[in-house]
Amino acid sequence: MPVRARLPLIVGASLLAFSAAGFVAGFFADVPHPVAGWTPLPVMCLLAASACRQASHRVDLDAATRRFWRHGMLCCVVLAVASVSNARDAVSVPGGTQRFGPVSVTLYLVVLGLAVWALLRLPTWQRSRAEWVRFGLDTGIILITGGLLVWHFSLRRMEAWTSLTGSAVPALLIAIAAAVSMIAFAKVAYAGAGSLDRRAMHLVSFGIGAAGASTCLTLVLESHPRLNSAFVAVPIATFCAQLAGRRQVRCDLAAARTRPAPRRFSVVPYLAVAAMDAMLLGTDIARSAEGKVIAACTVAITALVVARQVTTLRENSHLLRTVDASLHQLREYQAQLAHQVRHDTLTEIANRANFEERVTDQLAGGEEFLVALLDLDDFKVVNDRLGHGTGDALLKAVSRRLHERLRDVDTVARLGGDEFTLLLPGLTGDEAATLLRRLVSAVQEPLTVDGHEMVPRISIGVTASAPGDTPGELLRRADVAMYAAKNDGGGRWAWFDPAMDRLADQDARLGADLRQALGRGELRVLYQPIVELPDGRIAGVEALLRWHHPQHGDISPAVFIPLAERNGAIIELGRWVFAQAVAQAAAWRRDHGDAAPARVSVNVSARQLSEPGFVAEVEAAIRDAGVDPAMIVAEVTETAVLGTGAALAAIHGLSELGIRVALDDFGTGQSSLSLLVDCPVHVLKVDKSFVDGVTTASPEAVIVESLIGITSGLRIQAVAEGVETADQAHRLHQAGYRYAQGFHFARPMSGDEIAGLLRPAGPVPA
Repeated sequence: MPVRARLPLIVGASLLAFSAAGFVAGFFADVPHPVAGWTPLPVMCLLAASACRQASHRVDLDAATRRFWRHGMLCCVVLAVASVSNARDAVSVPGGTQRFGPVSVTLYLVVLGLAVWALLRLPTWQRSRAEWVRFGLDTGIILITGGLLVWHFSLRRMEAWTSLTGSAVPALLIAIAAAVSMIAFAKVAYAGAGSLDRRAMHLVSFGIGAAGASTCLTLVLESHPRLNSAFVAVPIATFCAQLAGRRQVRCDLAAARTRPAPRRFSVVPYLAVAAMDAMLLGTDIARSAEGKVIAACTVAITALVVARQVTTLRENSHLLRTVDASLHQLREYQAQLAHQVRHDTLTEIANRANFEERVTDQLAGGEEFLVALLDLDDFKVVNDRLGHGTGDALLKAVSRRLHERLRDVDTVARLGGDEFTLLLPGLTGDEAATLLRRLVSAVQEPLTVDGHEMVPRISIGVTASAPGDTPGELLRRADVAMYAAKNDGGGRWAWFDPAMDRLADQDARLGADLRQALGRGELRVLYQPIVELPDGRIAGVEALLRWHHPQHGDISPAVFIPLAERNGAIIELGRWVFAQAVAQAAAWRRDHGDAAPARVSVNVSARQLSEPGFVAEVEAAIRDAGVDPAMIVAEVTETAVLGTGAALAAIHGLSELGIRVALDDFGTGQSSLSLLVDCPVHVLKVDKSFVDGVTTASPEAVIVESLIGITSGLRIQAVAEGVETADQAHRLHQAGYRYAQGFHFARPMSGDEIAGLLRPAGPVPA
């Protein structure tokens, strides 16, 4: 702090020291003239007024706090005038230092009135009923004790006051000063709401209290006519006000606005009792009226203290009950939180952290155990078609079925999504197989979820623990085995085999090669004819993607198409195949006219249908190729249609472009005849698995014959896939099929080879 900023404080402290030293010296030596004692008082009052003014000008204070400091400034200014008037009264009459003129009395009364007004207008914190009761009792204790002290040391000697000061008014001033002091002490306890600094308030309260107490020295100064109690009272009060103002200017408002913690222990009652006891011991109760007054006040104080303590004890008892209830609630929250940390919130079974902790404990114990990873087949279809609420209900039902079929020592946990994991200690291979079969069967029992009948299926991968394993490694191996079970058709379980890791590695390398195959020119599009029955004339073709790997040769579509679906390459590959197919269709139409295939079918994957902007891409490709949209057939699977709402919207978009939609491999998925109504299907391709049995008295033959009736009624074109023999072709024709496709008619061939068949416009032998 710069010296210039500290200068008012230094001056105030020096004047306080000068006044105190002069006052003490006056007891031991005659003061030559009383003016020396009065001189510092107005100066200190003005210094205090300046500090209060600075505090009132702080712009970030609230209105009530700024008003308090303005009142404080006014008090100090009036007190300066009052001290000058009092000095005039003291020096104008020989030996009249203790004299008070009417102007001085009036000014002192104004100072006290302003102080009371400023204190009473201070805002207070919101208090509870018990706090207000305690405040009332404390106030009563302070009033009785303070009043008795003032009466004992000053007011009871009214004759001495009158003879010393020439009037009884100074005694009234002392009583009022004592009341102001008591108000200040009370406000210290209960004021402070807003930005008023509490330490500044403490300084103000101390200054007022000390000034009020020092006025009682007037009677002591009877033998020292040149001394006045104002020599002590005014410097103490004004210097404390100066310190308080500076404190308010520099305080941290964030801390000032924070409500202090309530004090559960107060020394006020005990100090009051001590003061009463001291006066009681020094008074002859039996022989004086004063003793009886002190005794009565002591009894009153004791009663108030007892009442206050009873109130405090009751409040403490209530607080203890509240604390006990809070602790009980806290324990419940802790237990709930501990449960939530270790359990899945949806299914209430163990979560991943809980599972890994238990696996770690099992590994540390050195015991052999099994880890199984379970995944719901086609769960995404349930979520997309029926909503996440139904999906969550299905997860709860499956977790409940798993939990009910396991032993007490087993652990079932949900890793997230539709993945569950099992910890199975102490099982032999045969016992594990029995348990897993039981789990698969239990999960696949039909159930109704939110009004929907379902037959859920799970795929399970199992691995055994080995020395050096970690929870992550066990889950990885179980995950590999689980996907092997899915690749085998799902709804089953599979043991982990080290060969699966090699296959997974090969799969990853093959996937990387597939992403580069297009740029390397390793991919080509072949076309398999779709013929009319019975003459075998070409009615259309299906575009089929083939991959010739430079090291591995021809890769089966059954291998690389699912791989492309998994790694996302199917989007780029599908876009390329579609562009090749429509360009080839345009070339055939240009070169062969009406002899060109009437329809060119292109397979569209589920991921393509869900891709934003897919329909717009198709429209642009057809427009660029210059072909009639009616020539193009988009072949989609049941799974693709059932996948998402976006897929079904895309199919409707293709149909609106004029593209025909074919439902491929019908009957191999979760077929529903309502799909033929909800989806704009123009062509139904009956899967080879049904066609194989068409020449025998089999259920497949019945289905094949039934489907032709349904398609005819719905005006949907039926195409039999996978026809490999003449007998099958003949039987299909007899059943009513007009179109067929398969190796019996032709294998997939290049566009030029198809063009060679078109030149004579001849049929493909049936």
